[in-house]
Amino acid sequence: MIVQEIQLWLRTSTGENRAAVNLRGGGLRALTVDGVDLVEPYPAGEQPPYCAGAVLFPWPNRVRDGRWSQRGIEHQLPVNEPVLGNAAHGLITEATFIVDAVTAHEVTIRTALLPQPGYPFAVELSLTYELTRNGLEVRHRVANASGWLAPVCMGVHPYLRVGATPTDDLTVRIDAGTYFVVDDQLIPVAERRIAGTDLDLRDGRPVTGTVLNHCYGDVHVVDGRSRYRLEASDGRVVQLWADESFGYVQVYVCPDFPRAGSAGHAGGIGRAIAIEPMTAPPDAFNSGLGLRWIASGDTWTASWGIGLVTT
Repeated sequence: MIVQEIQLWLRTSTGENRAAVNLRGGGLRALTVDGVDLVEPYPAGEQPPYCAGAVLFPWPNRVRDGRWSQRGIEHQLPVNEPVLGNAAHGLITEATFIVDAVTAHEVTIRTALLPQPGYPFAVELSLTYELTRNGLEVRHRVANASGWLAPVCMGVHPYLRVGATPTDDLTVRIDAGTYFVVDDQLIPVAERRIAGTDLDLRDGRPVTGTVLNHCYGDVHVVDGRSRYRLEASDGRVVQLWADESFGYVQVYVCPDFPRAGSAGHAGGIGRAIAIEPMTAPPDAFNSGLGLRWIASGDTWTASWGIGLVTT
C-alpha cells in the first residue's frame, strides 16, 4: 500500500492536537488544536486547492516569464502560470517525499531536487513537522549537493482558519512596514512604505470586503520571530510565526476556496485567507532580494509555526 500522508497526534492537558502531512509535495493538509481547525483542510488524497499548505521551493511566488540569469548564463524555467506567463511556486509541489523518521507527534520527510532545465542544481530539502502544546512547529533544512553555489529561497502557503468562524468574520493583523507594487504579471516593480495606505494591516482590519494579494516586507521581528494573526470576536487567535530567515510575507484572500465543514458546520465555496511566510519576495531569482546562495556541501535551516492563542 502506498502511504499518501503522515498523521500526527499529541495529547495535551486540554485535549488533543492533530496534523496531517501530505507526502506529495510535503505540505500541511490539516491542523487542529483541541478540535479547532487552524488551517483550511482538504480531503486526503486530493489535489491541494489553490496550493493549500504547499511548500514553495526553490523559490516562492513567481519568476517573471520563468527566465533568470546567472553569471551571464540564461535559464528558462517551466512556465506553469500561463495566464500571467510566469514560473510559479517552485519545483516540488508534485514531488514525492520519503519519511526519514516518525513518532506519534513528529515526522521528518525529505525530497531531492535534481538538476533540470532552468535550475541546474542538486539540492535536498528536509522538513520536520512537530506538534506542540498549542499548534505546530515546522523546521526546514536545505543541503546543496551540487559542485557549485546553488541559489535558493522558499515559502509556505497555508490558508489560516479559526475553527468554524467564517473568514469574513475575522480580523487580520500583519505587522510589516513595506509592501511591493506589482505590474500586470504580479511581479514587483517598487517597494513602498505601508503607513497611510489602504494596505496597512498593522492595527488589524476585518477581512470582510478586503481584496488582498500583496507581498509585505520590513516585517517586525521580536525575539527572533515575526508574527501574523487572525482574530475571532470570541477571543480566539490563530497566530503564524516565522524566524528571521522569513523576511517577507504574502497575504492572499481567495474568493472561491472550497471550504471543508468543521464541528458540525457545513462547508462550501467561500473566501479564505492565506498568510505565506517567504524568505524572498516574488521574482527573487532576478532581483536578488532575499536570495540565498548556498555553497557546495553547506546547509541552511529555517523554521516557522502556527498556534492557537486564547485571549
